[in-house]
Amino acid sequence: MLELKAEPLTAEAFAPFGDVMDARTSTSFPINAGRTQRHHDLAKVETLGESAHALINIFVSQPVTLPLELTFLERHPQGSQAFMPLHQERFIVVVAPPGEHINPADVRAFVTDGRQGVNYRAGTWHAIQSVLEREGEFLVVDRGGDGNNCDEFPLAIIVTLA
Repeated sequence: MLELKAEPLTAEAFAPFGDVMDARTSTSFPINAGRTQRHHDLAKVETLGESAHALINIFVSQPVTLPLELTFLERHPQGSQAFMPLHQERFIVVVAPPGEHINPADVRAFVTDGRQGVNYRAGTWHAIQSVLEREGEFLVVDRGGDGNNCDEFPLAIIVTLA
């Protein structure tokens, strides 16, 4: 069984797996006659393959209990997948680099502060949505289109907070 302590999410630590989306640290500029601040280009949306297109969804997730027990990680080989909390929900992020198999030594766990979102690069292994404390609503941007875009890899993991 792989045991992980979820560390605070930072852009630097998460860079091998994708993007951290955080309006507090992003480039921004005023639009709409100065009434709106646009936080620009927070993540790269990847849609690979023929007939691929971006999907914008809202996911409603039930909270998990700690320690978090996982039995698999999943990946989306044909597109990125972004999760942005809508109401400052904290969530646990478990990731491993892209590849056909997962090396347990490469698995990392993070915990968001509630205002951060993540964008998993195409092929990055990750845990299912694991919101803490209360039900969470997330704006999710991912790939739609033909072809299989979800693989699972069995792996026993227990996650606690650092």
